[in-house]
Amino acid sequence: MTSPTMPKQTTDVDRLVGIRITALRKARGMSQTALGNAVGVTFQQVQKYEKGQNRVGAGRLREIARLLEVPVSAFFEEDRPSEGPQEDVFSFLSAHGAIELLRAYASIQDDQVRRDVLSIVRSAARLSQAKAAIEDGAVADE
Repeated sequence: MTSPTMPKQTTDVDRLVGIRITALRKARGMSQTALGNAVGVTFQQVQKYEKGQNRVGAGRLREIARLLEVPVSAFFEEDRPSEGPQEDVFSFLSAHGAIELLRAYASIQDDQVRRDVLSIVRSAARLSQAKAAIEDGAVADE
């Protein structure tokens, strides 16, 4: 039995909800301050929600969902097994710069320029992976 004075611990679900709030907020181009003001909390509280340090109450989560124009279930849905193994889109979108990169890419009107940008990004990813593999090999040799 839990003591009434023990603080509540956050869980993996709280962290998942936070990751998804971050991704959806950024996708809307909304700041933590704007979201906080809209739901009646400080931007620091929004930061704690997004990091999974504090739990988001049901009513507040419903309000956040309304503001971000998603169903509440968007914060909880997991990959469907029938779709096969996929990376969690929300985890991907929480990578630094991912939303900005997607926005910039989507703003490119010319299809050939889009293909060229995609080729550049893929090349950069391959170079980064090769560099990491070399560095890992160098560390293993030491």
